[in-house]
Amino acid sequence: MIKLITPEEMIHMRTVGRMMSTLLNACCDQVRPGVTTGEIDNFARAFLKTLGDGTAQSGCLGYHGYPGALCISVNEEVIHGIPGARVLQRGDIVSLDVCGSYHGYYGDNTRTVIVGGAEAVTADVRRLLRVTRQSLETAVQAIRPGVHLGDISHLVEKTIADGGCMVVREYTGHGVGRHLHEDPPVPNYGKPGKGPILHEGMTLAIEPMVNLGKAAVRVLSDGWTVVSRDGLPTAHFEYTVAVLKDGAEILTPWYEVDPWSADWMKS
Repeated sequence: MIKLITPEEMIHMRTVGRMMSTLLNACCDQVRPGVTTGEIDNFARAFLKTLGDGTAQSGCLGYHGYPGALCISVNEEVIHGIPGARVLQRGDIVSLDVCGSYHGYYGDNTRTVIVGGAEAVTADVRRLLRVTRQSLETAVQAIRPGVHLGDISHLVEKTIADGGCMVVREYTGHGVGRHLHEDPPVPNYGKPGKGPILHEGMTLAIEPMVNLGKAAVRVLSDGWTVVSRDGLPTAHFEYTVAVLKDGAEILTPWYEVDPWSADWMKS
């Protein structure tokens, strides 16, 4: 059942959203050559305690037994990469998925960043990140009451296809509010005019997961890490978004201080 957020609850959603975007920005600042993914995870655990009144909780840690405070997926890893001893190198692309709760409400957001900056990767990898980000922004701009969820999903799919990349179909976005994962599922593919109708008060995690090569994925033996089956790079961007009467509000506004405003991301 789809749950609507009241205006009073929206205050809490904005608070936790900005907390999670602040945490994500801080974690992205830790991404550099020589750092391990485990060190970033430890940083996130400590930083989380500094937010608000100190009671914010990771939404990843302990979720169905997941061992990290955030998901860190590198290169061909699509989602749910477990932080550990892996040392980041120049030219890696790193997706950091940060979610958590504060006073009973959840926020969820993700960015893919490049270790060493844009010049450290190929033009194809830069295109992958640009297309994935553009698909997310296109979706947000189209959100408003009365629109079908399939309209939004179709826009994401079309943007990705037009950019020469492939949608990962096995995993989707989701509703988010009192729980990390709520109805409705938010696929990154769909048909216009299909699916639930958006209403004011819906809060959604929109999160395109995109492969540079083929769409097929597989889960590694750790039971968590999802990788592209062909081993080619993958990207993942995510906002938590609220449906308001006149459009959408990004509740996890990492874009406000996002280095991906560079020209190569806009072209």
